[in-house]
This record gives sequence, C-alpha cells and structure tokens, in this order.
Amino acid sequence: MRMFRVFALMAGLTALLAVFGGAVGGRQGALLFFILAAVMNFGMYWFSDRMVLRMYRARVIDRQDAPELYEMVDRLRQRAGLPMPTVAIAASQQPNAFATGRNPENAVICCTAGILQLVDRNELEGVLAHELGHVKHRHMLVGTLAATMAGAIAMLGSMVRWGAILGGFGGRDDDGGGLFGMLAMAIVAPIAAAVMQMAISRQNEFVADRAAAEITGRPRDLASALTKLEGYSRRIPMRVNPAAAQLAIVNPLAGSRGFGMLRLFSTHPPTAERIAQLEQLAQLPEFNRAGA
Repeated sequence: MRMFRVFALMAGLTALLAVFGGAVGGRQGALLFFILAAVMNFGMYWFSDRMVLRMYRARVIDRQDAPELYEMVDRLRQRAGLPMPTVAIAASQQPNAFATGRNPENAVICCTAGILQLVDRNELEGVLAHELGHVKHRHMLVGTLAATMAGAIAMLGSMVRWGAILGGFGGRDDDGGGLFGMLAMAIVAPIAAAVMQMAISRQNEFVADRAAAEITGRPRDLASALTKLEGYSRRIPMRVNPAAAQLAIVNPLAGSRGFGMLRLFSTHPPTAERIAQLEQLAQLPEFNRAGA
C-alpha cells in the first residue's frame, strides 16, 4: 500500500509537470526544463555518497575499526539480499543514522557516535535494517526523480513570474484572464510539487520501517529505537545541510518538525505514526514468532 502511494505521487508529479510545462512552453518547453532540473540533480545523485559523508563530517570505517558494527551491517545486508555497503561513523553526538548512494552497489550506511552510545544491540539492528531498507528500495533514486520533477516545475513557475513582471506574458488587455490564470498556476504548481515531493519522502520512511521489520523480524526493536532517537534529537542539535537532513532516520534539524499544515512540507512522518505502524506489524503472525 505504501509503495502504491509512492507510485501515485510520482505519477502526480509527472502529470503536474506535463500540464504546467505544456501550458507554458508546450512539450518542448516542459522537456527542456525537465532536462535542466535533471542536470542540477545528477551531481547530488551520482556523487551522493561522498557529498553526504562530507556534510555529516563522517569517516569510512572497516572491520578493524568497529568490528561489532561492521559485522552487524554485514549480517543484516545478507538477510536483505544486498551487497556489502560502505560503513561510516559521524562524530556528532546526536543519535541518528542515514543511508545514501546511487545504488545498492555504491551504498553507504552511516551511524553517528551518539546513536552507538544510546541504543542497545537489538535497537541498533532495527535502525541499520531501516537504512538497508532504503537501499533495497532504491529510495535515493526515487527521491532524485521527485526532486528533478519538482525542480523543473519550480523553474517553470519562476520563468512565468519573471515573464509577467517583464511583460513577456499576456501584454494585451483582453488577455488579462489568461495572464492571471497563468500566474496563479505559477504560484500553485511549485507548492503542489513540493508537497508531493515531501509526501514521497515521508512514504519512503514508512516503507523502510516495514523493510526493517522484515529483515530483523522484530518491529518493536525499531519502534523502541525511534522513541529514544526522537527525544534525544530534540535536545542535541546537529549542524547539517538541510539537503542531507532528509536522509536521516529522524529529522536532525530540531526546528524542522512540522505542525498542522506545515506537516505537508515535512520530510519525515511523525515518529508516533511510525511507531504505531511498527506496533501493528508486531501483531502479525510473521512478526510474532517466539525467538524472532
């Protein structure tokens, strides 16, 4: 169901780009802005592992540096049917973790020093399995495609607004209705695209939570970890580029948790909702086995 919602939102972004782009510049205009946005996002996608590690000030480790963490990732990735990712540790004391990389063969799993001190072994397995869930479902690619379409729509909107200011659209008096309609679309369409992009990000978190439950067989371990992470992330700040904040398992930016309508622009769903989903999963027979 969650995956269906992601596909539906991606289809909505595609349709919005096609309709708005066609209204502004026809098919060629829409395609041009899509290509421009794709070029802008290509670097982030292709070099995401190095860029994000730099943003989080993280260092790559091997088995000798942190054998327990490395072996835990190795064991879980085998359960998930994934190649061994690069493992890294960020020095931040805020308990958090993230995954990045353009595909499973170039994936990175990173934990902060804070999370390694806070959670127990089972909870850490739940967190690492969540990040492997992002890798398994190629959420970096999905997020990049969503950002590309949302960026193209934003650029189209900007072109229309500047065109109206400079007199490039609808200069005649009898075309006022068309001008105002286009301006309204130029304002509404980028907002709608941003809302759908953030909704995709939130759905990806739910999908990765379920994947973690399937990998470990213990949904409550991740639920317990999320409870701890949410509380401590509010108290311990982390300085990180907002572009990389959406990759973390809980939002590392203390002032970015949306309330009310602002939740539409939040990259992460409310932690309480994620915990509730995990509790529901724990009641299912496949996750309620003795010794799971």
